[in-house]
Amino acid sequence: MLDNHSFEMLVSAQTDALYRVSMAMLKNEHDAQDAVHEAILRAFEKRSQLRQERYFGAWLMRILINECKKTLRRRRRYADIGDALPDIASRDNPYLSVEIGEAIDRLPEKLRLTVLLFYVEDYSVKDISSILHIPDGTVKSRLNKARTLLREALTP
Repeated sequence: MLDNHSFEMLVSAQTDALYRVSMAMLKNEHDAQDAVHEAILRAFEKRSQLRQERYFGAWLMRILINECKKTLRRRRRYADIGDALPDIASRDNPYLSVEIGEAIDRLPEKLRLTVLLFYVEDYSVKDISSILHIPDGTVKSRLNKARTLLREALTP
């Protein structure tokens, strides 16, 4: 297993390449930095799984690419929420999914959780009802209220 110093030295040699790849995939500086940091953290936690140190660069790059793919999936899911709000989905804005994510984060916790379970995690109303121990009608009303609040927050 790599010791802390060796790990730090190997990461330092890869940092620029990691950032370039994440920027190429995510095209957003903040997301790219987050992905690089998350990849380094995951690699540190799993460094005992690396069998040969000479493959460190490729191994770390694969971890980064997986982190970037997760970020892209999350963006698409937030964009899907925008599709549920027809009056804002038609806006030509490449950062709409970021705006939607921020608007969701500002929702009250009960609404935010319901929206994330329904749109991001793809649970049905019935499944959410079971998970949260609330009636189906409450799930539907929370989704409706959340859509209304999101529409208000995202309409210029």
